[in-house]
Amino acid sequence: MITAIHPKLPMRNQSATRKFYRQLGFQLLGDDYPDYLMVEKDGLQIHFFKFENLDPKENYGQVYIRTQEIDLLHQSFLENQVEIHPNGHLRNQPWGQREFSVLDPDNNLLTFGQSL
Repeated sequence: MITAIHPKLPMRNQSATRKFYRQLGFQLLGDDYPDYLMVEKDGLQIHFFKFENLDPKENYGQVYIRTQEIDLLHQSFLENQVEIHPNGHLRNQPWGQREFSVLDPDNNLLTFGQSL
């Protein structure tokens, strides 16, 4: 049976990726591998593989992350000086979600949402 999903996203620089996700409140998971990174927050894991030649302008990696505390999460990101995507400010969407989005250093889009 399926028990979890762990998205795998590209990263150019492990140090920059690690720093960004720590700023979001994720913890490092597992050993320190040179070409692979795993982070975890509230039971959610995101994995990253090294892709040095990635052109961020051509990266369409996206993850939708559900939460039950969207306003608190958004506020914690603001307090940690996480830049909110200019087109992804916190708002209620017509599809019944309250959402906001951020871009990581490699242009992977993370959208956080809570059902209205």
